Amino acid sequence: AGTTRIEVTTSGATVTGTVTDSIGSLRRLGQEIKSGDYTLVAGDAGKHIRVDGNHTITVPDNVFTSGDMVTIVANSSSDVPITQGSNLNLYNASDGTTGNKTLAARTVCTLLVAEGGSGSKIYIAGGGIS
Repeated sequence: AGTTRIEVTTSGATVTGTVTDSIGSLRRLGQEIKSGDYTLVAGDAGKHIRVDGNHTITVPDNVFTSGDMVTIVANSSSDVPITQGSNLNLYNASDGTTGNKTLAARTVCTLLVAEGGSGSKIYIAGGGIS
């Protein structure tokens, strides 16, 4: 006798166990650990990027799709520079300014892609952004 893992009823579906996709478990953010300068890639959508040290994160244009999100964690006593790629607009969600940003040590921010493709519009929100 097997174990029921998915049950579908008229009121919805119930899943027992772990549900995963290419990023990992759907109940937690996938994680990438970076200990050097790094340029975000499409596969980073839905993940958190843990930066261990004063390493620059570059947000490139024409990589992400509208609705994609990436979280960045400054996991050390160093600030993390976040560089706006060419032709991309990186807006600070708290004041609408655009351009390169700095994420303060031991803080977290999330990037939300409002418009993907060429000339992307991405909003950054979180603590410690300047």
